[in-house]
Amino acid sequence: MKQILLITDGCSNVGLSPVIAAAQAYAQGVTVNVVGVVDEGDLGEFGTAEIEEIARAGGGLSRLAQTKQLSHTVQMLTRKTVVQTIQHAVQRELKQVLGTSSIEALPPEKRGEVVHVIDELSETSKLRVALLIDASASMKPKLAAVEEAIRDLSLSLQSRQGSSEIAVFHFPGSAYGEDCKLDLDWTGNISGAASLFPRLQMRGTTPTGPALMHVIDFYRKADYGNRNNDETDGMMSDYVV
Repeated sequence: MKQILLITDGCSNVGLSPVIAAAQAYAQGVTVNVVGVVDEGDLGEFGTAEIEEIARAGGGLSRLAQTKQLSHTVQMLTRKTVVQTIQHAVQRELKQVLGTSSIEALPPEKRGEVVHVIDELSETSKLRVALLIDASASMKPKLAAVEEAIRDLSLSLQSRQGSSEIAVFHFPGSAYGEDCKLDLDWTGNISGAASLFPRLQMRGTTPTGPALMHVIDFYRKADYGNRNNDETDGMMSDYVV
């Protein structure tokens, strides 16, 4: 399973639309989930709308947290987003195996068996999470709480039965560019992700769309998707008849 977990306050203002980029990610088998860190007022409403549109286009989930509740809420929502994303991805693949039928249309006893498989695969399937952090100037006051959320994400992934890997990116890489910087390449040493935060410089514009495209390209070069998707499809195809 492949996913991008974007942490942002929305309001992208440079380059390609992040909604278009998220749709491209989803078309290539990468789910885009968004944890939105928004403020009140018109700017917050605009950011909220963009966050929801990105997640919808990326086939993922969005969760919002007001700044004053950030320390607690982002931790909780990050964990919940990861778990629900795994379940959502497994269920989508399972529906493909079932053809036009839905899980709800199955007999109760069969439905229970399928739900059990979803729970099991959610916990044991291989997972790669590309963590994409909005490090624009508007996010600077929120950095400490975001750091706590990432530490919590690391603990959640480490507690899974299946193998988990994480890569960490932030954008913009320079003050006013469209670049995105890789901070941590794929690693199973998930606890090391939080150590990156003291080196982050929160500055510049918000090129969310170009940053998403950068991570999509990173996934493509890693050539991970075919092996992972084949394994997951095979497990469910053998089970569901």
